Amino acid sequence: MSENANGSGRTRRHFLADTGKVALGAAALTAGGPFILSARGETPLKLGMVFAKQGTWTEQGEMLVNGARIALAQAKGQVLGRPVDLVWYDEPSPQAAQQNFQKLVEEEKVSAILGGTNSGTSLAMAAIAKRLRMPYITPNAAAREITGKECNPFTFRVLTTTPVASRALAPYLATVGKKWYFICASYAYGQDVYAQMKAQLDQFGGREAGVDMTPLGTTDFSSFLLKIRQAKPDVIVAGLPGGDLSAFLKQFADMGMKGKIPVACPIIGDSDLWSIGPAAATGIYGKPWHFSDPNNTKEDRAFTADYAKAHGKPPSDKAWLGWFSMRSLLLGMEQAKGLDGASIVRGLESVSIDEGGIPAHYRTWDHQMLRKMLVVKVKDTITDKWDWMDVLKVSPERAEDLEAQFGSREEIGCQMESL
Repeated sequence: MSENANGSGRTRRHFLADTGKVALGAAALTAGGPFILSARGETPLKLGMVFAKQGTWTEQGEMLVNGARIALAQAKGQVLGRPVDLVWYDEPSPQAAQQNFQKLVEEEKVSAILGGTNSGTSLAMAAIAKRLRMPYITPNAAAREITGKECNPFTFRVLTTTPVASRALAPYLATVGKKWYFICASYAYGQDVYAQMKAQLDQFGGREAGVDMTPLGTTDFSSFLLKIRQAKPDVIVAGLPGGDLSAFLKQFADMGMKGKIPVACPIIGDSDLWSIGPAAATGIYGKPWHFSDPNNTKEDRAFTADYAKAHGKPPSDKAWLGWFSMRSLLLGMEQAKGLDGASIVRGLESVSIDEGGIPAHYRTWDHQMLRKMLVVKVKDTITDKWDWMDVLKVSPERAEDLEAQFGSREEIGCQMESL
């Protein structure tokens, strides 16, 4: 079923209301204006997307989709010489994400799917991808299980996990000081940050100055900040999700602590900082990509320019994840020997993207994207509306160290089935 004919006798309006679907013809996907497809009359090939259109994850869903659109536009709206239609469904819950994933496969007849603004929906869709033998890339999920014990031949992941991000960030923090105070949310992500960063601190011979596990959704951090100030740590490791981190940083600045003790977190998103304003923004973070990184490739710079032309501002890390994931999918499909699921999987396993001397690629035995990560610091004085960070370090610095940073087979625990 395409956007123009649903084949069920129901109106398109009804169908959109049911699924939150948006189908985007290739000609509508240009970054700066219409272009002429070089299609030769072939039937459009469809690619599916399942990203949030409502609720907490809406903004991230939109950024991921906007990035994916730019990647397709840069490929002139086609793959394998055929025009491409993107079909976007909603993911209001893990169960609904599975249902919409299945609709994309069985009704829309898509060839591959990008989706998942969070780990819960991504894990749910990975299970369906396996059952339906549908190539699936999740750009924005950090849960270890996706490429760990729940791995499967049809699921690929771009974002790094907390252990990987911790290995990238911790060596730099150890040069700042080895007396760390931990403040982490008391749920899976916060507990994971504490476990991984504490292990890194032990490895560097450091000392824990204190630890607080805060309820998820905490808005008042004043009592915790008083304890931290009294402990006088060298570094504060904050394992807090977006909203909690924003509240923490605002009160951190209000209590006059900004600039006196470094705050650090293994993973940060641009929108997390942009939402709190330059007066409160501070810290040292891990990040997959930054739009003004002087080491960006010409492809990265072209993406930044096209995105800014289309949206009036530079791309966030989430937009880049959408762009990079779609770019890898299109490259994989160009290298595939057919449009069946197994052929596309083999094409994705052969993708290699040059990132300035460290090629990015999906590891064949767990389908995790192996690539460099950045350690960034919020500028002491912010003068630009969007560019608030300086790149301190790239990790790893050598391509041969990628495997160690992303973990061994024993650590990851993936037992990949054959296709």
